[in-house]
Amino acid sequence: MGQIAEATLADGSKIQYVIKENPPRGGMKYTYFAPDKSYVVQFFNNPEVAKDPNLRKRIEAIIGKYNPTLSEQAGGARGNSDIMARYFAGKFCWPTAIVTQPEFGIVCPAYPPNYFFSENVSVVPELSLELKGKDKKSKWFTSAKLRRFIKEQELGDFRAMLQMSISLARSIRRMHQAGLAHSDLSCNNVLVDPTTGSCVVIDIDSLVVPGVYPPEVIGTGGYIAPEVLETMALPFGDPQRKLPCSYTDLHALAVLIYEYLLLRHPLSGPKTYSDDPNLDDYLSMGPKALFIENPNDRSNRPRDLNVTIKDLGPSLESLFIRAFVDGLHNPNERPTAMEWEKALVKTWDLLHPCENPNCAAKWFVLHDTNNPVCPFCGTRVKKDNLVRLHLKSQLRGKAGQWVSAGEVDVYHNMPLFKWHVIANTFPDEKADRNMMAYVCKHQGQWLLVNHNIQGMTSPSGNLVPIGQAVLLKDGAVFRMSNDDKGLLVEVTCGR
Repeated sequence: MGQIAEATLADGSKIQYVIKENPPRGGMKYTYFAPDKSYVVQFFNNPEVAKDPNLRKRIEAIIGKYNPTLSEQAGGARGNSDIMARYFAGKFCWPTAIVTQPEFGIVCPAYPPNYFFSENVSVVPELSLELKGKDKKSKWFTSAKLRRFIKEQELGDFRAMLQMSISLARSIRRMHQAGLAHSDLSCNNVLVDPTTGSCVVIDIDSLVVPGVYPPEVIGTGGYIAPEVLETMALPFGDPQRKLPCSYTDLHALAVLIYEYLLLRHPLSGPKTYSDDPNLDDYLSMGPKALFIENPNDRSNRPRDLNVTIKDLGPSLESLFIRAFVDGLHNPNERPTAMEWEKALVKTWDLLHPCENPNCAAKWFVLHDTNNPVCPFCGTRVKKDNLVRLHLKSQLRGKAGQWVSAGEVDVYHNMPLFKWHVIANTFPDEKADRNMMAYVCKHQGQWLLVNHNIQGMTSPSGNLVPIGQAVLLKDGAVFRMSNDDKGLLVEVTCGR
């Protein structure tokens, strides 16, 4: 252990940190760990930056009234409950305090250990990648060039990547609801753990409060919105210059989700614009940016594009078209983080385990029961494993009139939650995540077992006690709950 030093916080309290030679450095700050590594103390590389009074005001606002990891009662974001604060505390490494001495800085929670490589997981040891202790940045898992060096058990599967996408969309939605923009959302500032399907947003202290605190950074290559690149040569105060904001976050968010799900960059195709690599990169990510899956212009489409946005189902396909066709050069057309969150959750209910034990993805979106094939390996789903629950909610004040409330693809040991039981329930940070029922295949029959639902009724109208089950056969219709908002289920099998 290095030398123990002491820092004074803005409230006058003291904390310790460990001074070591060559501390980790980012673009703006360098970092020292606490003796027990539970938090970090970060100081700015450029001391002149720390003298800016607006910097302190911004960080004070970020730590206080805009903080989604604190309840409103504790001085955090408006409308934030204790439950919401605890939920988002695991989604962000949010600054907790300002350091005033020995120099200006901040205190942040340390990244949870699952966001570091616990060992050198390279499959080619002779490359000396020495990944042990390094941050799990998403490029290790989404880049084809890098993935091949990582042990299979670290890579996760498609379901884990979808779970990460939901988590990230929810985090950015909450940030935008608080009136903030990240300004540098990228693979470097979102750490991931594909083994658990989790992610955490970092580098929070440079957040933009629109109209109050301007951005300090342009962003990270590959994630910078085209309009920012296209106007970056203009003077900072020029009204035509586009700076990072919530709209540019939405571009970066779409890029990250696309990378998580399809393991490639949405704009990196074969088309070139210049022999100069720097100019070509500027044009292909900026003024000339073209989606590799643009349905109207295939000039940037790779030849080996086997799995596409169509394989992700209509909800995600339409959002990717909006993000990278309609909204690529028109920020107002980009899907919001909330739209991404809702579409991803809807897609989650269509996940199906691939029946090929050697399939690398292990899961896929079964959105087309007429062609139930895993797009990653080509394995067809057996007919007797095709069971779909069509959820319907009752129109308010219209007894007997039902409208679609979503679909659920069925697989063995699949859990069902409150949002599968009660209408207008969404699995956000406030949701009850206790399992209400589950589906299993027993002796060749598919059953929906009541785990914790009061008032489930069978197709014949009888109550289904807790611990009992409904047989899922083609054409069966039953109520998940006899509550006024209880969902109706129609079952289809083998088609």
